[in-house]
Amino acid sequence: MQNVYKIKIINYWRNIDKKIFFCFLILFFLGLFFSFSSTSSLAGERLNKDYYFFFSKHLIFTFLALIIMIFFSIIETSLLKKFVVPLFIISFIFLALVPIIGVEVKGAKRWLDLYFFRIQPIEVLKPFFILTTVNILTLEKLRNSQIKYLFSFLLLISVIIFLIDQPDLGQSILLIGAWIATVFIAGVSLFYIFSFFTIFLISLSLILFLMPEKFGYISNRLISFIDPSKGDKFQSSSALDAIKLGGLKGQGMGEGILKDSVPEAHTDYIIAIISEEYGAIISIIIISIFLYIAFRIIKNCLNQEDQIIKISLCGLSALLIFQTFIHIGVNTSLIPTTGMTLPFLSYGGSSLIGSAILAGVILNYTKNKAYLYE
Repeated sequence: MQNVYKIKIINYWRNIDKKIFFCFLILFFLGLFFSFSSTSSLAGERLNKDYYFFFSKHLIFTFLALIIMIFFSIIETSLLKKFVVPLFIISFIFLALVPIIGVEVKGAKRWLDLYFFRIQPIEVLKPFFILTTVNILTLEKLRNSQIKYLFSFLLLISVIIFLIDQPDLGQSILLIGAWIATVFIAGVSLFYIFSFFTIFLISLSLILFLMPEKFGYISNRLISFIDPSKGDKFQSSSALDAIKLGGLKGQGMGEGILKDSVPEAHTDYIIAIISEEYGAIISIIIISIFLYIAFRIIKNCLNQEDQIIKISLCGLSALLIFQTFIHIGVNTSLIPTTGMTLPFLSYGGSSLIGSAILAGVILNYTKNKAYLYE
């Protein structure tokens, strides 16, 4: 029995893309380190909790996330494909329950209280949304039909409706971007993408016009982004100032002030904290790791014959890179504030679990092919 498990472990290690695997591990452990750096003073001085309160929670979720990542990477690819739609349905049901029994925090109802911890369903749903979209786009019955793009668009809209209601514009933009990348790789005409994008913009404009009380924050953020004098840009300005203060080498561990002056800085502004305390060089290295993962994934896609795996990998890499650069764009005031976490590095159990699922699927879909280009 031991020999069987030993052989399975050896085969797993031989077939997996080790470079992607180690990149994910590095990001997880960097997240642990920066969590300790960015949350200790928040817990001890501002919330009168143990200095290791947030770090301990992050450590537990990191351990859980690593188990999830390895689980998704080790199971048979054919079995994983079968469970994609059921897992999407389960996570979608959780998302649909948020307006009914969700927990409201700072004016947004995005979490479900599962007694032991709170979970943000959209974080878990995102990778399964991409995989389910790919399933629709590759259905044999719809191979020569353009209606598959309409079905995938309806799936997107069904998720966006719940996100807009929370409200969560940032995740909506992220999903739209990842969906566009996925259907583009699948071979959709640019005319259809333009049509769907036009429908979305018209719908968003109508929502802002008809329900300004609920969704006025979107207009306020856009106005303050275009004209800083007409809105509150304290958070984004503080983040940009922190990056400037950090320079190339940084202020030193624990010497940054952003984490003490901006609420939720350890989630939404973690790259600014890193830049302030450790310098732009470290931030560039982190960004390079994300880009290298995407490069390895795309390189793997060139050797893939399975269309489901090829399109899925492109969609998942787009999801990862878009989220990374939306987070960086907000921190550097290049785009309006969205409240987007940085995968693997930001504090938050839901974000870590979602990142682990994404990483596990990527490792699963890239294994057995790495040897082709080593």
